[in-house]
Order: sequence, then structure tokens, then C-alpha cells
Amino acid sequence: MSRYVLPNLPYAYDALKPYISEEQLKIHLQKHHQAYVNGANAILEKLEKARREGTDLDMRATLKELSFNISGHFLHSMFWNNLAPPGKGGGNPSGKIAEVINNEFGSFERFKKEFNQAAVSVEGSGWAVLVFEKEVKKPMIMQVEKHNMNVYPGWKLLVLDVFEHAYYIDYKNERARFVEAFWNIVNWEEVNNRLEEVLR
Repeated sequence: MSRYVLPNLPYAYDALKPYISEEQLKIHLQKHHQAYVNGANAILEKLEKARREGTDLDMRATLKELSFNISGHFLHSMFWNNLAPPGKGGGNPSGKIAEVINNEFGSFERFKKEFNQAAVSVEGSGWAVLVFEKEVKKPMIMQVEKHNMNVYPGWKLLVLDVFEHAYYIDYKNERARFVEAFWNIVNWEEVNNRLEEVLR
């Protein structure tokens, strides 16, 4: 049976310095992201075993745990791809994403301010996410709590992990400094590609 697999990074472990250290990146990917992959695969095996043997499971707890782990895997996989080494990423967006942001928020600076506030204020550990909602044709900022809670519909364009495991080695408990550093390594080309895909 097919199983979830930890993705390869599209850059070297030391490529995001000085904004994310090699140690921070390795632990985040190899320990934390790997744990979500392992967790999702273990639950799939548990479900398959129960179906083969005709035994019952606590479906509420099982599916909640499965959703948590799969969402963690998907969000992290997107996160790695919307980062790029300094010089290749960061700065102001261009192309279609710049147009969409300016039309909705008035300016990139206003968008960045709202996104930062979402990232810093999400309860506990979570994510700040920029989505494009097709029905109303608008970009929206949302918060995701614990990977899979407080989510509304939309095509994810840009995700920022603000679980402590994403920044604690480099920034200790200063989440706001990590959020500000993030803008130096955003892969706007990837964000544009995601937007173009949803607009097709």
C-alpha cells in the first residue's frame, strides 16, 4: 500500500542562513515533519488492520488524529517549497500575486502587517496562511490552529509555521522576530505559481 513520504528539500540545509540555521532546519524536517508522516502512516495501518479483522475503533479519536497528522504533513510540505535562499527569495512580490495583494489590501505593506498580526496572534502553536477563495475571487489571510483547526475554504498560496519547533533554536521565544525574518526568504515565484494554478 502507498504511504506518505518525507519530501526532499529544494535547497541545502544551510541555504536559508542567517534567517533559518542548518540545525533548526534539520530538526524541523527530520524530527517534527517526520513525526507527522510516521503518525499518518501508523493510523492508516491501524485502520487497515481493523478493517481486515473486523474490529472496531474509536473513529472520532482516530480520524481526528489522522487529520492532524496529514494536515501537518501537507502544510509542512508547502512550507518548505515557499521558502527560497536569500537572494533568490524575499523582497516584494511581483507578477500576478503582487496585483492580487495590492487590489485587496491596498499595498504589500498593509498585507504584510495583517499577515504578521495573524502569525503572531494565532493561539498556541499554529500557522498563518494566505489563501485564494475562488467563489468570491479574493485573497484571504487565515489562522490554522494545530494544523487542522480554524480553517476556512480556499486555495493555499503561502504558509508560515509558527509552532515553536519552527524557530526556537534560532529565535528562542521571540516569535515576532522569526515572522519578520520570514519575509527575507519567501519564494514569491512559488506563490505566483500556486495562484496561477487556482486561476486557470
